[in-house]
Amino acid sequence: MTDIHPTAIVDPKASLASDVSIGPYSVVGENVELGAGVRLMSHAVVDGHTKIGEGSVIYPFASIGMPPQDLKYTGEPSVLVIGVNNVIREHVTMNPGTEGGGMITRVGDNCLFMVASHVAHDCQIGDHVIMANNAALGGHVSVGEWAILGGLSAIHQYVRIGRHAIVGGMSGVEHDVIPYGSVMGDRARLAGLNLVGLKRRGFGRDIIHDMRRAFRLLFAQEGTMTERLADVSDLFNAIEPVMDIVDFIQVESTRPICQPKGDGGD
Repeated sequence: MTDIHPTAIVDPKASLASDVSIGPYSVVGENVELGAGVRLMSHAVVDGHTKIGEGSVIYPFASIGMPPQDLKYTGEPSVLVIGVNNVIREHVTMNPGTEGGGMITRVGDNCLFMVASHVAHDCQIGDHVIMANNAALGGHVSVGEWAILGGLSAIHQYVRIGRHAIVGGMSGVEHDVIPYGSVMGDRARLAGLNLVGLKRRGFGRDIIHDMRRAFRLLFAQEGTMTERLADVSDLFNAIEPVMDIVDFIQVESTRPICQPKGDGGD
C-alpha cells in the first residue's frame, strides 16, 4: 500500500507503485515514475521526466530531475533514468539530459551517492558505482561499473571513468581514466592499478600479476602508445581485464588518457 505523508505534495499524474513511501514535505512531479518499494524520506524533491527503479531510497533535501544546469537547455523533455536499489543521500543533485547529449541521463543499479554528490546532464553511470561526499560530475561524463569517486573529486565534462577505477579524494580529473586505474592529485595523474579494489572484487593473483605487467608495458617510456598497445594486445589477448584497458584506450574520445606523472603520452 502506498504511504504518502499528508504534508507531501504528489502530482496526481505521477506514476507510483503500490508500496511506495513518500515522507513529510517531499514533492513529486507529474512526469515522475517511482518503482516498487521506492522510499522518499522527508523534504526530497523528484521532478521532471524521471524514472526511479525499485528499492531505491532518497534521503532529505535531495533534488532529483530538476532542469539541467546548462545554458543551452531550452526545456526539451529530456529524461533521467535511475536503476534499482540505489541509495541517494542528503543534498544529492541529479539532472536529466539535454538535446546536445542524447536527451538522457542514466544511473545504473546498486549505486551509492553520498551527501551532496552531483550527477550532471547526460551522464551515464554503471552499476555498483560509489560517489563519496561532494564528488561532482560535469556534463556527459561516463562512469563504468564498480568505479569509486572519492570525496570532493571533480570530473571534467566528457571524461570517461573506466570500470573498477578509483579516483582519489579532492582530485581534479581532466582526462579519461583507464579501467582498473587509480588516479589522484590536484590535476589527477595515473598512480597505478586499483589493486585493493581488484582484490576485493575477487580477481585472482595470476590475473592481477598479468595486469601489472601489461600496465608497465603500456605506460613505459619506449615507443609510441600505438606500438605499446599492439605489443600488449599480442602478449595478453587472452586476459580479459587487460583487453578491457586496451579497448578503452583505443576508443575515440574527446579527452586524452590520464597518464602517470612524467609521461606525456603520444
